[in-house]
Amino acid sequence: MIESTVHVVNLGCPKNLVDSEVMAALLAQAGCRIVSTPEEAEIVLLNTCAFILPAREESIDEIFRLAEWKRQGNCRHLIVTGCLPQRYGVELAAEIPEVDLFLGISEVPNIADHLRKLRDGQLDAQANRAVVTPPLFLMNAGHPRLLSAPTFSAYLKIAEGCSHRCAYCVIPEIRGKARSRPVDDLLEEAQGLADRGIRELILIAQDTTAYGRDLPGRPTLALLLRELAALEGLAWIRLLYTYPSGLADELFAVIAEHDRICPYLDVPIQHIDDAVLKAMKRQGDSRRIRKRLSRAREVIPGLALRTSLIVGFPGETPAQFNRLLAFVQEIRFDHLGVFPYSPEEGTPADKLPRQVSERTKKARRNLLMEEQAVISNEINSTLVGSLQEVLIEGPSGHPDYPFVGRCRRQAPEIDGVTYVKGGNQALPPGSLVPCRIVAADDYDLFAEPVGSPY
Repeated sequence: MIESTVHVVNLGCPKNLVDSEVMAALLAQAGCRIVSTPEEAEIVLLNTCAFILPAREESIDEIFRLAEWKRQGNCRHLIVTGCLPQRYGVELAAEIPEVDLFLGISEVPNIADHLRKLRDGQLDAQANRAVVTPPLFLMNAGHPRLLSAPTFSAYLKIAEGCSHRCAYCVIPEIRGKARSRPVDDLLEEAQGLADRGIRELILIAQDTTAYGRDLPGRPTLALLLRELAALEGLAWIRLLYTYPSGLADELFAVIAEHDRICPYLDVPIQHIDDAVLKAMKRQGDSRRIRKRLSRAREVIPGLALRTSLIVGFPGETPAQFNRLLAFVQEIRFDHLGVFPYSPEEGTPADKLPRQVSERTKKARRNLLMEEQAVISNEINSTLVGSLQEVLIEGPSGHPDYPFVGRCRRQAPEIDGVTYVKGGNQALPPGSLVPCRIVAADDYDLFAEPVGSPY
């Protein structure tokens, strides 16, 4: 038994969050008490992101903030895990002595053992402070998870790593090649989550459409979704991180056939100009992207489309950017995120000529987001008067709409929300409420209940 208080800080994407939930549960099993604030903690565990420069900067800033917290005597040990140590663990150990341990990706299942050795003074002051091995860890249904709030939505990590070789991306080096979990293992975890009261299951991976290609029999994402939709207890199933070239008609058909599967697709396209796509080493071209998106909308009634784009990739000309802007105006995505290109050392794109200035990147991002705000407002306005099922997340602080939640068109954290009038009934977090949309703005919806929560 370790018998220490531990506070877990998670940075980065939902895929990182699942790792943090696994580590928290393993530490709880080992006798630790997981606490919600650093003030209560003897040990602070920081799970980091290193995908792009802003994520690395956030991770480094948080390390130094927590290191100062430790220096002042507020905690005994500081442990840093995740993508940043996987990429820079040895260098970080040499530069930041305040951190007791830097642990790479594959150390997730070993976290309790590391803590035990740290407590017992079995670690050499320098030699063992960075433990980084090849990224081979793949969780399974046997790994416990201490779910983060809210406890009515949960992520299901169906695979780990990525086998694409996009010119700007370090994920294959950090997370390893794509590794899928068996269908039966995922069904076991999903049913367990449903039995714990999870209403919304959100499928994640670096590329969910690559699911199963490395498994015997090559099960598809569509097959997995069909099996998940047959489980008891789940209300919504949502799909994120679909690679555009992997969008198959079979997938569209399964989404359209099953009411539990939200009519929602997150398709990170990154760009639409063929020369830029080629330089990015993305699979597929502009013609195929348009064809797949058109087909998705044709097959799936009421489909909400989300994408993410990169502006300022090396060599991106004004004409190529204008092509991207015109594409956004043409497709009219329901949700859209835009990221300025971030040069990553060790990637092919980092060596490309004609790097675009930060000022130009920012200006291009702003232009796209301004256009998207208009489009989103227009789309949301067409929803006024429609009936939508809303998953209540909690109180809103809004005087006229005291509850906040999401409809099937809205993913957590990345999309807008739906504010809901209370009337004379309480709307408990995690309940589903039939609502009528009564107003809309650029990104959010406003609704009134037309039925009882369930």
